[in-house]
Amino acid sequence: MIRSVDVPVLVEQSRAGMPRAIGRLISLVDDQHPALRETMAALAPHTGGAHVIGLTGSPGVGKSTTTNALVGAFRKAGKSVAVLAVDPSSPFSGGALLGDRIRMSEAATDPGVYIRSLASRGHLGGLSVATPQAIRVLDAAGFDVVLVETVGVGQSEVAVAGSADTTLVLLAPGMGDGIQAAKAGILEIGDVFVVNKADREGADATVRDLRHMIRMGEGTAPRGWRRPVVRACAMDGTGIDDIAASVGDHLDWLAASGELRRRRTARARDEISALAVAELRSRMGDLGAGGTLEQLAADVVDGASDPFAAADALLESVVG
Repeated sequence: MIRSVDVPVLVEQSRAGMPRAIGRLISLVDDQHPALRETMAALAPHTGGAHVIGLTGSPGVGKSTTTNALVGAFRKAGKSVAVLAVDPSSPFSGGALLGDRIRMSEAATDPGVYIRSLASRGHLGGLSVATPQAIRVLDAAGFDVVLVETVGVGQSEVAVAGSADTTLVLLAPGMGDGIQAAKAGILEIGDVFVVNKADREGADATVRDLRHMIRMGEGTAPRGWRRPVVRACAMDGTGIDDIAASVGDHLDWLAASGELRRRRTARARDEISALAVAELRSRMGDLGAGGTLEQLAADVVDGASDPFAAADALLESVVG
């Protein structure tokens, strides 16, 4: 049984900073509740004020520790912060394992901080399918900064760049991350690179190799922004202020260059396209077994039609 939802009240309460209402709205997003369309329409006029920062990198580089440290740095600067930690899904319940929330328990007691885990639910790219709408909820709630921490799946984890204004790529000495970054295309999505655990042996080599690869890939970076490499040790806070400063510099550059609007427009375009494709798939499902799609497939097998003509006929059936 689907619970009724008073969307205007929830939106008003979330705008007033009530964590319970914010959590309820994100649950509507995560569950793809029937009230989701009404919710997004109500939130739309209140969005656009948050700086969305994505953190990505291979497992073990210290993403959660760095996220927690950055929360402290932004709070010290007087900014309110929301964290979306995308956790691996439980193979049994499909829910998030919540490991990141446990590691950030200290920040969770701060009234200026909101932390929420989302289950990836098998969605590739390091994010949850609900991430864009969840970001919108937090943006409309008035948070100055929204930190999005990805699952940590390595080479498939480039989707974060499509959901963030600024993307941090974390690497660590001795993990082969420099080579993996080049393979994955992560080099192209990073706006700020962080060599975490820089107190370890091999940190100098990692920084050197990374700077070399950035120089080689300068043609892939937006003009006017020189992507910094920051050394840090998030465990003891070393370099965290430098990361926050680089992120702030990037936001200033985004606003001054017009890149911020371009990125957000591209983000909205991708989200609209994804929603439209999902709706098409849903309608196609209604034409499945025993219906139009089944007959078209049989025609292709029998040689009475070809896949392109069948696809055109299916689209005609779906959209009219």
